[in-house]
Amino acid sequence: MGPHAPPGSDQEAEPAAKAAAPAVKKAPEKPKKPPPKPLPQLMEEDLIPSLKATLEAQEDVSQIELSFRDNRLEGSFLKKDIPYNFWAFFPNGELTGPKAFSLSSYGYEASTVEPFLIDERRVSAQLVVFWIRKRLAAQGILPVWKE
Repeated sequence: MGPHAPPGSDQEAEPAAKAAAPAVKKAPEKPKKPPPKPLPQLMEEDLIPSLKATLEAQEDVSQIELSFRDNRLEGSFLKKDIPYNFWAFFPNGELTGPKAFSLSSYGYEASTVEPFLIDERRVSAQLVVFWIRKRLAAQGILPVWKE
């Protein structure tokens, strides 16, 4: 059979048979995620600025101070001249490890330390900010709804 073989001849079937053979293709490589930031860097670069902006957005909150040291996010502020302090603890030094939260007001010591974000699988800086705001709202310190 020559180069001008009629349709349906063996010459046409041969390339189709080759195409039907499973070709070994490599899956496209997914872009690698950058390694997670160390907790102190994550706090300073992502969490603290976002949390500060959240607190500054409240019209009657002032003297906001936020810091991170010894695996503990510490925050303090005044609301209508009442002092509030809170702590978010990361005892293992990891955002994905155990977490706890504590709050005090009027200059009293914190009465309880409670688990914090225990059921979340993917914890991010934004999620921590959301839950801190939620805890402050649950205590009536921040409004529950944004206006």
